[in-house]
Amino acid sequence: MNADAGLKLFSSWRLGGRTAPNRVLFGPHPTNLGAGRSLSERHLAYYRRRAEGGCGAVITEEMTVHSSDWPYERAPDVFESESALGRVAAAVHRCGSLLIAAVGHSGLQGSSAYSQRELWAPSPVPDPVSRECPKEMEPEDIEEVLAGFARAAAVIRRSGADGVEVNAGQHSLIRQFLSGLTNQRSDDYGSDRTLLARRVIERVREAQRGGIVGMRLCCDEFAPWAGITPEAAAEIAASLASDLDYIAVTVGSIFTPGAARPDGHTPPGFSVELARSIKQAVGDAAAVIAQGSIVTVKQAEAALSEGLDGVEMTRAQIADPDLVRKTIAGEQPRPCVLCNQLCMSRDPRNPIVSCAVEPSAGHETEDPDWHRPSARPRKVTVMGGGPAGMEAARVAAVRGHQVRLLEASDRCGGALEQASRLPGRERFALFAQWQERRLEELGVEVETGVLGAEDPSGGDGSAELIICVGGVPKPPSFEVSEGAVVLSAAEVLSGAEIEGDGVVVWDPIGAWEGVGAAEVLARRGRVTMVSPDPVIGRDLARTGDLAPANTRLQSAGVRLIKGAQVVRAGPGEVKIAYLYSDRTEVLAAAALVDADHRLPAPIPEAWRRAVRAGDCVAPRTVAEAVLEGRRAVLEMESR
Repeated sequence: MNADAGLKLFSSWRLGGRTAPNRVLFGPHPTNLGAGRSLSERHLAYYRRRAEGGCGAVITEEMTVHSSDWPYERAPDVFESESALGRVAAAVHRCGSLLIAAVGHSGLQGSSAYSQRELWAPSPVPDPVSRECPKEMEPEDIEEVLAGFARAAAVIRRSGADGVEVNAGQHSLIRQFLSGLTNQRSDDYGSDRTLLARRVIERVREAQRGGIVGMRLCCDEFAPWAGITPEAAAEIAASLASDLDYIAVTVGSIFTPGAARPDGHTPPGFSVELARSIKQAVGDAAAVIAQGSIVTVKQAEAALSEGLDGVEMTRAQIADPDLVRKTIAGEQPRPCVLCNQLCMSRDPRNPIVSCAVEPSAGHETEDPDWHRPSARPRKVTVMGGGPAGMEAARVAAVRGHQVRLLEASDRCGGALEQASRLPGRERFALFAQWQERRLEELGVEVETGVLGAEDPSGGDGSAELIICVGGVPKPPSFEVSEGAVVLSAAEVLSGAEIEGDGVVVWDPIGAWEGVGAAEVLARRGRVTMVSPDPVIGRDLARTGDLAPANTRLQSAGVRLIKGAQVVRAGPGEVKIAYLYSDRTEVLAAAALVDADHRLPAPIPEAWRRAVRAGDCVAPRTVAEAVLEGRRAVLEMESR
């Protein structure tokens, strides 16, 4: 038993009429795991896995309560999910955890693409994202939604779930009624903006008949000119608290939809102080739950020490569903790196929720047991100590193989180490360190500074070979004149010195490498960023960092040139051509940083029949590298 087992975080907790085994919650988030518009067997496996890991309470993905709301293709509808919700509740209860069902209505932040009907909202204020103008709800529309919440609460009670969480946070009609940004009504719902929230709580409480009733409440819209401010939120929370068992404090508005789940550029635990101010306002009338990039037990315990009652550790438990169990046992959980690469599911691609460092997340019904002992242990040599190689070595060792890991550089980490040098990506180093510790504990023989020319087969051909040697820079797609200084993004992140003034970053991909390199270089001097796209860093939209990244670049004084390409790098200058005209421009620059795609590292002919994984197959992200590292072990065993 570890000393952490005695933390307040792991103490039992009376919530409403139920008792949770601890104060760790797995919060609601879109997953795209649905079967049509119902919770599915994939949902069941996903939530059960976190309950098995020791989570105190699981809160489901938000379910809609009215036919006017269909915010994304596989958004669950509570009335289509009753039987499935019952199975989820039973499975979570068998693990000793509570199951709370989240419900809501997206209002003007929904989508008409699937319902093919108008959006509903308190006032005809267009959504800044979709630019669609919603219908101003009429009294009978409001009554329909209130009836929907009541019927939803009754369904949840019949299912056996422990309670209901009403969404008044991000993507929420109720928040839109609470806020002057979106509520411009002249009736009772405009003169008293809390009226809809109070009536929803009343209907839900009546239908629940003793079950838990909580609310996810936006307490800062980051729009002080008309929105919900922390001061206003304290008054709202105090007025609602006596009818609630808990309030989960969150942030964000129509102008900042990604604020509730930012990436690593926002400090972990960013809204704990806000939650503490809400707790001071409500006192003992309701429990207050902290939310906001709380990814370590230390951060969570600190939040509780400041008077809060519970802590959501959602992304931390996507990254490691056994976070609670491992911590109590004295083991170190797999760290969440706050990258948002695979856990952000509410986007037009409809991706299934997963995790860059734990790719089995969201795939519990289909992934094999990576950690089951092999029927035939072997000697295994893994070439390459990046994310793919370390994961392959770890899984192979767990499965009982005798593993040797060879890395050409002086330390393991590869792309993880490079990424960790970028602003907002520092936590990638924690994952590399976690991998290294696991390899040491498992007895993996790690050798660094080993060139690929060494015979990796063990000298007698007895070792199976897994190749994870990464990628190499792609040759420039532009002319390079003699005397020009051209560096890769990786070289910049490794600390390459640039003599002279001015750097051009050429970013044809729009991912974190180019943007991050520009941010790092802007600390040293003048930077110009050139992209063929109409927006800088377009791939960052997937992680919620597109607008913040452009704000950071402009604040740092980076000149942003869009719709152009580099045609020549020369000594002291870079020539670019604009794509939509015949205009060219010569930029003064001491160096050009080429943030183009990488290519697979060359593989010796003798290795071509070996199993390969990661960037040496096709350079992509850490997520694919980790997943393929696991798969490579099973492929090796099948031969």
